[in-house]
Amino acid sequence: MPYSERWRELFGPSESGAPTRMTLASATLSGPGNLNHSGGPWTSASGTSGELRTSTERSRAALRPGHEGVSAGAAGLASVASLTGVLTSWEDRLRAVRDECDQLEGALLKVAKEMGETETAIEKSFKGVDRSADKAAAR
Repeated sequence: MPYSERWRELFGPSESGAPTRMTLASATLSGPGNLNHSGGPWTSASGTSGELRTSTERSRAALRPGHEGVSAGAAGLASVASLTGVLTSWEDRLRAVRDECDQLEGALLKVAKEMGETETAIEKSFKGVDRSADKAAAR
């Protein structure tokens, strides 16, 4: 099914017959029916995800060396087994966060690329549109 047919199937028209509008909760409209986007937020989110991945891995890697010697110094205490369990649990959690951030970084970069390419294609498609009505309205 072509993209425009799928779009109409999913989003339009409304029960009142008016065209369906799509807006983002965090977006401010620059005019009726306009949805503006850019690669900036997606690229920024991807970078943040990459930074979080790096800092999470750095923290995870520092956990085990920080616990070295505890077992020998506290031999015989029941808390050593508990501490080891907590260490393992935190390492597992931080690995999961690291891996999720790694996956998100790539996915968000892909969205940024696709949005940018879509925006460019749409802009090019409008270059051939007759803008005489806009020019007449501006007078």
